Amino acid sequence: MKIGYCICGSFCTHKKSLAALKKLSEKYEIVPVLSERAANTDTRFGKHEELISAVTDICKRAPVTTVEGAEPLGPFEPLDMLVICPCTGNTLSKIANGVSDSSVTLAAKATVRADRPVLIGLCSNDALGANLSNIGTLLNRKNFYFVPMYMDDKEKKPHSLVCDFGMLDTCIQAAGKGLQIRPVFSER
Repeated sequence: MKIGYCICGSFCTHKKSLAALKKLSEKYEIVPVLSERAANTDTRFGKHEELISAVTDICKRAPVTTVEGAEPLGPFEPLDMLVICPCTGNTLSKIANGVSDSSVTLAAKATVRADRPVLIGLCSNDALGANLSNIGTLLNRKNFYFVPMYMDDKEKKPHSLVCDFGMLDTCIQAAGKGLQIRPVFSER
């Protein structure tokens, strides 16, 4: 199975995402995609060059980092599935509203256009706020699936959700069969 694996700017979750990517790369052919923000931003969680290097080492190919680079993923390099993990609230909102102005959102558009599944591992501080309606929108759309999510800190971040990175492969298998793993929201 050929899977596109997108990493967005939820920088505090990149370490978990890279660990999950490493496990998946042992089982699947991975086409890595980094959002423009993830590919070009240094944060207290790491330098962008380190992220690009780690992804390249894991996947044995350089990540797609631009809209132009993502465009061939539909017609010329079709994917069996796209995984966006972490997916930020910003990217979720764009996908839910049909905006395809970034490497990740264009990869999602190309995948859905080919009638293939998009699995979203949401990590967002506003998932239970402004983005809750976007979660609902995509749950009701064909070919969109979510990795189950939980509140990472209900006291200090009452609107925040993070996906369960440990469930990625299980969710890939389910989404490949057209199934959403439930419950979508869980206690941790």
